[in-house]
Amino acid sequence: MTVLSARGLAKGYGDTPVFSNIDLDLAPGEIVALLGESGSGKSTLLNCLAGLDEADAGSITLAGQDLRPLDDDARSALRRRELGFIFQAFHLLPHLSVADNVALPLRLLGLKDDGRVAQMLEAVNLGQLAARMPRQLSGGQLQRVAIARALVHRPRLVLADEPTGNLDARHAAEVLELLRRCTHEAGAACLLVTHSEVAAHAADRRLRLDADGLHDA
Repeated sequence: MTVLSARGLAKGYGDTPVFSNIDLDLAPGEIVALLGESGSGKSTLLNCLAGLDEADAGSITLAGQDLRPLDDDARSALRRRELGFIFQAFHLLPHLSVADNVALPLRLLGLKDDGRVAQMLEAVNLGQLAARMPRQLSGGQLQRVAIARALVHRPRLVLADEPTGNLDARHAAEVLELLRRCTHEAGAACLLVTHSEVAAHAADRRLRLDADGLHDA
């Protein structure tokens, strides 16, 4: 069973190709590292897989749902249910507490907390900081909040765009181990975009993106 399956994806801007011939399968519980040079299209690929950007060719199936026939509203609903996105810049809401930031995906889905927020904050070792505001946290703590938020609604797919890019080596290692543990425990598939070989070696598989497609790294 695959959480996400992509076949023959291609994307370009005007006469400039970004990538082509992308075939990718992600299974529950695995972390796949996506490597590539700056400008190789890693973030663009992530956006296409999430349905935030439209590929020029190919197909994407997320949680059994073909993205091609879905309109914007249906894609947004599918993302809210099945996808957790971890951004390099965290993208926490500064006027909400740590707990309220983590609870946001549940509220958007109309789901009750049922202790899930507290459980996730404990899982990322931030249970004691639930009432703090983002401005009161370190970079490593902010990234852990972002991981908790991405996983709180139990998505099938987690997309992480350079999640350790703003962290020092010690905090990066902690965040990678945390992401690995939480993803495996949740049975979610995770695609991790990174420039870091250290981060890549925390993954179960490593792929490299270039204009011709994906290759084992």
